[in-house]
Amino acid sequence: MEIEIPRELLPVDGRFGCGPSKVRPAQIEALAAVGSSLLGTSHRQAPVKNLVGSVRERLAQLFRLPDGYEILLGNGGSTAFWDAAAFGLIERRSQNLVFGEFGGKFATAAAAPWLEAPDVRKAEPGSRTDAEVVDGVDVYAWPHNETSTGVSSPVSRVDADGALTVIDATSAAGGIDFDITQADLYYFAPQKNLGSDGGLWFAAASPAAIERIERIAASDRYIPEFLSLKNAVDNSRLNQTLNTPALTTLHLLDTQLGWMLDNGGLEWAAGRTAESSGLLYDWAEASKVATPFVAEAAHRSPVVVTIDFDERVDAAALAKELRANGIVDTEPYRKLGRNQLRIATFVSIEPDDVRRLIQSIDYVLERTAG
Repeated sequence: MEIEIPRELLPVDGRFGCGPSKVRPAQIEALAAVGSSLLGTSHRQAPVKNLVGSVRERLAQLFRLPDGYEILLGNGGSTAFWDAAAFGLIERRSQNLVFGEFGGKFATAAAAPWLEAPDVRKAEPGSRTDAEVVDGVDVYAWPHNETSTGVSSPVSRVDADGALTVIDATSAAGGIDFDITQADLYYFAPQKNLGSDGGLWFAAASPAAIERIERIAASDRYIPEFLSLKNAVDNSRLNQTLNTPALTTLHLLDTQLGWMLDNGGLEWAAGRTAESSGLLYDWAEASKVATPFVAEAAHRSPVVVTIDFDERVDAAALAKELRANGIVDTEPYRKLGRNQLRIATFVSIEPDDVRRLIQSIDYVLERTAG
């Protein structure tokens, strides 16, 4: 069945994907205006170094960095960072909280043969678990927001002498407010709330994290040059990366950061994502055929909303109908295998478009639900 949703019900922009996020037209226009003078420029020259410097300064403003904290960046995305952390951040053993796909990936990287086996604390998808102090653990790591399930976990320092609190923030950074002093390393790729592309990782690092990086680098541990966090520290301080960075990623990010700061920074951004996600959670709570996947309201993500449907609704067919009408990427995370929709409410997504999305879903459900 193909259902044509009336135009007046459709979102102005139908991109609700939780992978690469919607990129605002203003970012594309800003890139087009400088593309011919920026792209193809050496990353050791002023145009690119100034751009990196602007990104680092704006991220420091957005996260309200205290004295001593630094913004680091490096080539590759979060996957590269996980391996870099295994080489240059974990001294002996990590504790990894796993309540979805991405927390599990860091736990896998932390099982490197030169480290002790990580202490992995798992929770069922849709729930979360908490850190617990364990002797011998020197890194406590978990996602601020689990993109695969729509579970959010607070950023709160683990009170363990000499240990680092390390937070995976890829889908949270820029969309959930928090206190950076509660983390030693808050790392992310910028293709979610920060409205950019892939190819780079960023991190807000505490003095303790930088000291750990430098100490491990000075030891006899083998560390590949590309995965050296010490290289990232040294190059970041020069506003550059080891290899040529993704210039489009940097420029899209810089423009997005300027937009967010001009509107009120992280507090404003968090209010916007909370408004959008709240609309969806309220709708699901009131629905006769839908319910929020994350049962505990306090655990629900404000930036990735997962909604389960009962047996009267074929969520895959619903997503297909939405896609045919220009509302794209609402399918669930592929490995969960649930009868659900997964909808991004990142900062770039207009709350009014979320309202129209709900109207569109209702329009399809009225014509398909048993």
